Amino acid sequence: QVQLVESGGGLVQPGGSLRLSCGASGRTLSSYAVAWFRQAPGKEREFVVGISRSGGSTTYADSVKGRFTISRDNAKNTVSLQMNSLKPEDTAVYYCAAKYSTVTVIRPDYRNMPYWGKGTLVTVSS
Repeated sequence: QVQLVESGGGLVQPGGSLRLSCGASGRTLSSYAVAWFRQAPGKEREFVVGISRSGGSTTYADSVKGRFTISRDNAKNTVSLQMNSLKPEDTAVYYCAAKYSTVTVIRPDYRNMPYWGKGTLVTVSS
């Protein structure tokens, strides 16, 4: 069982930056593909970005390409999301999710992620 905890959310002005972190307990994250999802008020949860277990493959939603960067430090058991040039429409609860992945999986499927954190709120507003 992987227990995920997000941190780093908060209030930021449009054009600003935030860095979210996803930490894990119970298991090492190095064997898991990890993704960030978000859910804005009144909207369905959506995929934001994912990273393979090795970090060699990343997949971004079109809405965040060029602004968000996902990275992982398997030695520290964390996955980070650097968010730049934030827009009001980025306001949402951001969730970290994980799925066990074998070394042969180059590009993980980020659907049906079994493990989720409780989320961290990001508010972009002036």
